[in-house]
Amino acid sequence: MRGPGLSNELGLPDQLSHTGLSLSASFDEPNIVSAGGLVPVMGLARDAGLGELAQTWLSVPTDKGANAGLKVTSLIAGMVAGADSIDDMAILRHGGMGRLFKACYAPSTLGSFLRSFTFGHVRQLDAVASRFLVNLAERTPLLQAGTGGYTFVDVDDTIIEVHGYQKQGSGYGYSGERGLNALLATVSTPEAAPVIIAQRLRKGSAGSPRGAARLVADALATVKRLPGDKATGPVLVRADSAFYGYATVNAAAKAGADVSITARMDPAIRRAIAGIAQDAWKPIQYTDAVFDEAADRWISSAEVAETGYTAFSSRKQGEPVTGRLVVRRIPDLNPRAGAGQPTIFDTYRFHAFFTTGTLDTVAADKTHRGHAIIEQVNADLKDSALTHLPSGVFTANAAWLVLAAMAFNLTRAAATAAGNGLAKARTGTIRRKLISVPARIASSARKLRLHLPADWPWETAWTALFTRVFPRPAKT
Repeated sequence: MRGPGLSNELGLPDQLSHTGLSLSASFDEPNIVSAGGLVPVMGLARDAGLGELAQTWLSVPTDKGANAGLKVTSLIAGMVAGADSIDDMAILRHGGMGRLFKACYAPSTLGSFLRSFTFGHVRQLDAVASRFLVNLAERTPLLQAGTGGYTFVDVDDTIIEVHGYQKQGSGYGYSGERGLNALLATVSTPEAAPVIIAQRLRKGSAGSPRGAARLVADALATVKRLPGDKATGPVLVRADSAFYGYATVNAAAKAGADVSITARMDPAIRRAIAGIAQDAWKPIQYTDAVFDEAADRWISSAEVAETGYTAFSSRKQGEPVTGRLVVRRIPDLNPRAGAGQPTIFDTYRFHAFFTTGTLDTVAADKTHRGHAIIEQVNADLKDSALTHLPSGVFTANAAWLVLAAMAFNLTRAAATAAGNGLAKARTGTIRRKLISVPARIASSARKLRLHLPADWPWETAWTALFTRVFPRPAKT
């Protein structure tokens, strides 16, 4: 037996026993919601035309797709609130949610709606997603204008692991895991965190570049519709070596974008690297680099250089692409050399990428390394709505991926509208601070009022988002 104030087995203070009161619990309050932040977030989605876009563009059969706009909105609302499966959509049907939102569909209804999608319907949902992103960017500082320079479009794919053989299209991809392959393109600026601008679900055994050219074309078409100078400014498409191919580079060039794509170490690339003069190498800021202020340069074992290069020279006339090959070299420490005779010459590991951009050698290398930012988006999605691909039907999962991308973008837009340092936070952080806020609903004079917890640490950010979506009427 432990008395009040004594420690438990873990050595932690017993926070419940000091009151001396007995506890009980009951689920009987109809005016409480667990995610009060959904109100301003879905208000932002309404202002960006989510429901109208889905109702206009989706032609899902009426027996399953009636009120498509409301069902798409419900699915995205559930994902914003933390749902990562169809069953989790039940989070929309508790307490006073029915008083706040027009339609709170049962999970079974939403599941039937997703399973009715064909590939054509998924492409229609892609059209909704791109227009929704443009509308969000017009209403929030989602892709805030900076000091000029490139707008970055990053392309990458990732394996979403699944289990069992009932998932249509699942297979073993490059990761060795059984799953489905999600191809993503993100857009970002030096000042703004990335958002998803295009997405495609493919079978698990699909090669990385499959469909990448079409995805790049779709992404760049959406960039041209973004507000501000991003629609007319320079765009740089970044990707790793899996996407180094004529189709992807040509798709970017046709849309007027530059590329920065890691090159495979084939014989032609090795010959080009061997032709770089020894005095062309420049030290760069890299791991363990030290800046010498007196000499105004970096002291680093990593160096970069560049040479002119024509990619895809074996293709027919007019198709080879002329650009530059930027190469970073790092000393190869060769840990096996200590067991025998040391090497006579310094040896290096080389990392080369092909670019048609205009940045100088050092800036081009640093900018290309920024492509890794898309890995954060992949991890964020897998920690949110893409923890699972919930259906056995491939097209339902393809639609789920598009909806997850829309929920990601909506959450990011809400965070930028709230400010307070949340613009670059991960989805889980935004959800904890802005969305998963318990609220009690009260009504008076035909008006609803949300009562939120006193001393909520992120009250300022939440209030900024709320007043942006529901501005207070001007006093007369």
